[in-house]
Amino acid sequence: MKTNPLRRLVTVQKEGKAIGIYSACSANRFVIEAAIKKAKDDNSCVLIESTANQCDQFGGYTGMTPEDFKNYVFEVAKKYDFDTDRLFLGGDHLGPLTFANEDEEKAMKKAEDLIRAYVAAGFTKIHIDTSMKVASDDPNVRLSDETIAKRGVRLAKVAEETFKELLKKNPDATEPIYIVGSEVPIPGGSQSAKDEGVEVTKVKDFQNTYKTFEKAFKDAGLDEAWEKVIALVVQPGVEEKDAGCTEYDRAKAKDLMAAIKEYPNIVYEGHSTDYQTKIKLRELVEDGVAILKVGPGLSFAAREALFALSFAEDEYYEGTDTKRSDFRAVLEAEMLKNDKNWKKHYHGSEHELYLKRKYSFSDRSRYYMSLKSVEDAIEVLLENFKDGVPLNLLSQFMPIQYTKVREGLLENKPEELILDRVINTIDEYLYATHQKELF
Repeated sequence: MKTNPLRRLVTVQKEGKAIGIYSACSANRFVIEAAIKKAKDDNSCVLIESTANQCDQFGGYTGMTPEDFKNYVFEVAKKYDFDTDRLFLGGDHLGPLTFANEDEEKAMKKAEDLIRAYVAAGFTKIHIDTSMKVASDDPNVRLSDETIAKRGVRLAKVAEETFKELLKKNPDATEPIYIVGSEVPIPGGSQSAKDEGVEVTKVKDFQNTYKTFEKAFKDAGLDEAWEKVIALVVQPGVEEKDAGCTEYDRAKAKDLMAAIKEYPNIVYEGHSTDYQTKIKLRELVEDGVAILKVGPGLSFAAREALFALSFAEDEYYEGTDTKRSDFRAVLEAEMLKNDKNWKKHYHGSEHELYLKRKYSFSDRSRYYMSLKSVEDAIEVLLENFKDGVPLNLLSQFMPIQYTKVREGLLENKPEELILDRVINTIDEYLYATHQKELF
């Protein structure tokens, strides 16, 4: 058995070093490739996570099981000759989230199977999240910390048992580490029609969550598993919006950030850090949020790049007989055909909804990128620029990439242009985390 290298996050933070790691929470092919490409170029490490709704034992919305997702990511790593010992896979919000319409026993049984699938596939960073209500819970009463912890421990026990079975097949398997707690909106973002603000986790709530989970683990005889809990999810006061984000405010979070210093064995994990400036991201790491989760911010960058190429395609092939991808129109048609992935999240007039489907920072369009019609449109788009984007159009629609192409730092190939746009965002996180110094 190998000790999980991510334990070092706790070590360096408690040594007073402002070092962390960003987590690419995405199943988008361009995001995954960009994250691994950048890690290879930097001789660094990379953490890629799949959420419970992206990949589960039934396939999730991507159609991939955890094993499928791992194999896909490892194929990308092989393409770039990237050392998989420096590639960490995580499972995010693993619990009854996608089974919450069933009663406790049925939902938790499926959640057990979900955790089992992730650990058996070799995922080594497991976020156990049992904070959501299931059908048999009273909708008018807050879930108690004791109930959340009890359900979480049930899943931790399955994870530990599954890892012991994995060791029989692979004695060199890396141990899983655990993240507990959830002080953030459900995966995918808030569903409220109004901006209700973001409340920083109260110190007493953090302390009580820690204490309750610790007791539940130890009461269940899972002392060794508790030693593997390296982080607790808190809300430091950040969240993306349709056209902006709530920025990190050190002053509002100072008490919460001071509290973590009293706990030598854990760090904070921060979700929804998308669209924070690199300065704010750096402050988060300095203050104790060692794991920065980002999802929509990366797929939004990939979508921006695809839109930029699509606009350039329209201009370049206007008045010709060349078949165009019509990428933007194809994506819009699919989103209108099936609105279940955005209707609860986007609110406003028809015009506002039109804009949000395309440009919202919550990027609900990411749920449609793996559809065959959308993928086919992307392939036409890439084929139409296989010889490169004319420089004048590249300057117009992708000015940062234009400069890199002119300076000989970037190939003028559509795939490379898209990856580089995503890497623009990744660079903000690398500035904040200094994760090259982890190992």
